[in-house]
Amino acid sequence: MSGQDWGKPEIYEIRFRGHLDARRARMFEGLEMVQGPAGETVLTGPVIDQAALHGILTRIRDLGVVLLSVRLLAADETNSILLLHRS
Repeated sequence: MSGQDWGKPEIYEIRFRGHLDARRARMFEGLEMVQGPAGETVLTGPVIDQAALHGILTRIRDLGVVLLSVRLLAADETNSILLLHRS
């Protein structure tokens, strides 16, 4: 069976329309959150396995915001992000 090796976290970038208040933002602890001026939010960070990824996407769905994209970042895009999450 081909697919992702879920033995180590992969770094994902998840974009949705809207901004979150502090209480709702806590739902995504462990992920870096950037709220852009155009009303878009970007979550970036390590996701350990498919169950965790689906859990994040379910929380986004439950907020009623529009999911714009989900992207697995390439290895060369993840180095600085991994350093942030290790500190």
